[in-house]
Amino acid sequence: MSGNQSLWYLENIDVAGLFCPKKIGRGDLDKHAHKHFKKGEYIYLPNEHADRIYFLTDGRVKIGSYGESGKEITKAILNSGEVFGELSLIGEDTRRDFACAMEETQVCILTVEDMKSLMRDHTALNIFLLKIMGSRMLEMEQRLESLVFKDSRTRIVEFLYQLGIKKGQRVGFERVVRKFLTHQEIANLTATSRQTVTTVLNELRAKKILTFDRRRLLIRDMDRLAEEMVVS
Repeated sequence: MSGNQSLWYLENIDVAGLFCPKKIGRGDLDKHAHKHFKKGEYIYLPNEHADRIYFLTDGRVKIGSYGESGKEITKAILNSGEVFGELSLIGEDTRRDFACAMEETQVCILTVEDMKSLMRDHTALNIFLLKIMGSRMLEMEQRLESLVFKDSRTRIVEFLYQLGIKKGQRVGFERVVRKFLTHQEIANLTATSRQTVTTVLNELRAKKILTFDRRRLLIRDMDRLAEEMVVS
């Protein structure tokens, strides 16, 4: 269970039922759109009008932006059960980033006005969204601090550790992360190079701390992985 998904239960709120009543067969069907996106298809782009909130029901979505040189900057990779486009609720008129489907993806879409109406009717939804925004702001601050104060290897190891905590499923004493990211995606998220990511992953595999393939990451020892974050 991801960190965002666990918030549903903390607040005792059925987020999927609120966003996708059509998919589960109840609610006001006219106010909710359910849309499918192909791999590589953009859900929205920078400078587009920001008047929708999205709930990811299946697949994965990359949130990012483009630098002045046109280089892509990856801000987050979201899995099913997560909400995005939420900044339109606090006054964002045009998108500053893009959202792109990383695989076959389905989302439920609400207008800002419909979302505000739901928030008036469901008080716990306000807390849920505040926690999402707060956690993402904290994550971005942590990434910035890591970029300034830590070297490339430490950033990659720290990312893998946090990935295991947030996305990993416990299997005995190990943690498995399914739909593991490509080396380039990890490089984009850690502001490193693909070659450096490959080197660090192979080093950790040689130490038997983890193993990986294109489909999953298996962290065999979280404590040893944590120790690698402070190895000079």
